[in-house]
Amino acid sequence: MSELTKEIKEQIQKRRTFAIISHPDAGKTTLTEKFLLYGGAINQAGSVKGKATAKHAVSDWMEIEKERGISVTSSVLQFNYGGYCINILDTPGHQDFSEDTYRTLMAADSAVMVIDASKGVEAQTRKLFKVCTMRHIPIFTFINKMDREAMDTFELLDDIESELGIATCPVNWPIGSGKRFKGVYDRAHREVELFSDTKKGTTQGQVRKISIDDPEAAQYIDEDQMEQLLEEIELQDGAGAEFDQELVSKGELSPVFFGSALTNFGVETFLQHFLKMTTSPLPRKSDQGEIDPMEEEDFSAFVFKIQANMNKAHRDRIAFMRICSGAFEAGMEVMHIQGGKKVRLSQPQQMMASERKMIERAYGGDIIGVFDPGIFSIGDTLTTSAKKYVYEGIPTFAPEHFARVRQVDTMKRKQFIKGINQIAQEGAIQIFQEYNTGMEEIIVGVVGVLQFDVLKYRLENEYNVEIRMDSLPYEYIRWIENDDVDLDRLSGTSDMKKIKDLKDRPLLLFVNEWSIRMTLERNKGLVLSEFGRS
Repeated sequence: MSELTKEIKEQIQKRRTFAIISHPDAGKTTLTEKFLLYGGAINQAGSVKGKATAKHAVSDWMEIEKERGISVTSSVLQFNYGGYCINILDTPGHQDFSEDTYRTLMAADSAVMVIDASKGVEAQTRKLFKVCTMRHIPIFTFINKMDREAMDTFELLDDIESELGIATCPVNWPIGSGKRFKGVYDRAHREVELFSDTKKGTTQGQVRKISIDDPEAAQYIDEDQMEQLLEEIELQDGAGAEFDQELVSKGELSPVFFGSALTNFGVETFLQHFLKMTTSPLPRKSDQGEIDPMEEEDFSAFVFKIQANMNKAHRDRIAFMRICSGAFEAGMEVMHIQGGKKVRLSQPQQMMASERKMIERAYGGDIIGVFDPGIFSIGDTLTTSAKKYVYEGIPTFAPEHFARVRQVDTMKRKQFIKGINQIAQEGAIQIFQEYNTGMEEIIVGVVGVLQFDVLKYRLENEYNVEIRMDSLPYEYIRWIENDDVDLDRLSGTSDMKKIKDLKDRPLLLFVNEWSIRMTLERNKGLVLSEFGRS
């Protein structure tokens, strides 16, 4: 084995790439910040709501995110801790941005699910969890906000098991909650971990570990709490699932941890266990079988996200890609499989939210952003391999809400078309045109209605274009799979609308679901599909 290959293998083995998923407000962005605090990437963490400190969360960069205190786009952060190089993909929690989360999960090797201890599993977590299970990726659960009054611990575990259909194995156990939250009990080592003040979570704080059998433990934990802890542990030991690394790796058993991201209780403990239980980057499916980073020497990557205007001054577009094998070098030339030609990957960078650093080298498992002159699409494969394989695609979700969009000032037509096209290429919105017309009337489809607010905000702030939006009553969209359909002669229903996408492919919009069946019955041989072909 050449020295280069040895170095690449060593670097890839150090990589851990995971996505953080949760319902809005479960504390995901705060937890991400605390990881960075422990990794030495930031010196002081700023709570998202910014009461104690006026800082905005490091991982939220878009103005609308800072104003609303929600994550709209997935951000990518990298830091080092304990000899590992960690890539965190922070995802939007709000259901209206779940598409971005789905795509981000395609780039992750495992997922950390953050659950609010007072609320348990919420609707959005279910939806995102389904994507994780479809991919069979390991899922780690961090039950957050133990510094507030929490649900019963057994209820929380039951909730995860029944709602998400995955077995749980608590690695530690909480001692009280709310004002009486003292710390956690480490089941494997039979130790109580007590936490001191972390100055509202802005510093790491001290962790004190005491054996559960040590009489000194009684000084810190009230008698009734100790009694309850011992009872609960005995119950869990008798009835709960045993820890099984193989089941964790298959995504069938979720290790559970308790803590408070806001005050740093349990964050470092979680990080240490998580790194031991996860694996280095895994093989990826392609049209030529699995590509294993431990065997494939050539560079390969796929694009999972495109983001325009990350820097207002430069009007730039960044294509985020997950490196699947080999090493990346700045300025290298690679084959863009879908484009059918060689391209030079320029201005490679890694992110610290809106802070970027130019990089010279990156390895399998890393996430990098490269300058996109407008040639990349979500799901594209890039490689230096002679085999020219294509990584499995990223699904396009059918929009559920539609609106007709036009610019207020007709003189700004050019900016309007450019802005709406760029935002559509990021995958946040899908744009369609009236059948038989040009771009005079643009119909926008989104998965979640909040995307309309983001579109309006971004067109005004990034492209200086004011728009009018009229919502349309349609809820169902279908692509026509037949190549030989004469749209003029198609017999539909009164609530059906004929449109086309940007590639001139015909589509149908319906107000009612039954209209789809009726249209199929009236047009023998017509084939309609819920997903668009990219």
